[in-house]
Amino acid sequence: MDLYKNYSDEQLVTLLNISDEESFTEIYNRYWDKLYIVAANKLKDCYLAEEIIQDLFLDIWKRRATLKIPNKLGLYLAAALKYKIINANQDTFRKKNILNEINNNKLNHYSLESQLSFEELEDKLDKLVANLPEKCRLIYKLSREEGLSHKKIASHLQISEKTVESHLTRAFKLIRSKIRIFFISFFI
Repeated sequence: MDLYKNYSDEQLVTLLNISDEESFTEIYNRYWDKLYIVAANKLKDCYLAEEIIQDLFLDIWKRRATLKIPNKLGLYLAAALKYKIINANQDTFRKKNILNEINNNKLNHYSLESQLSFEELEDKLDKLVANLPEKCRLIYKLSREEGLSHKKIASHLQISEKTVESHLTRAFKLIRSKIRIFFISFFI
């Protein structure tokens, strides 16, 4: 693994293109902290910043075979992070507008129906979390309900941060797929 520390970013990307996990780990270790600091400062939300960085690296891993980086890797990651932050800010802005409308009673005639839908969705999410594999469920709850960082969860459970990330990715994937089905059946 120490050998990878000596590789240039270009060499790491080339190795990443052939699904070399150690190259991905080195890229992750090399850039995670820098990206996290930028995201946390821009978003003023450590948990959201962490989630965005994890999502960014997940995207890179998923596209590793076809990933083409025209310039330097650091510039590419900074640009990717910029767009993730813009999207997160837009989502936050939309949510705030919806909450303002609700608070201003502009959506009063939908409030009972919305509340029932929200409660139904909450129940569904609780059931989905309860049906996760035991380790995934525990890590998901520590992350989302108790707000612990990946590092704290790893330390608490005496496992690696990569294992924490893997379980959270698996939990999110399972929950998203089931929630999609729920939404489709709910709105049809």
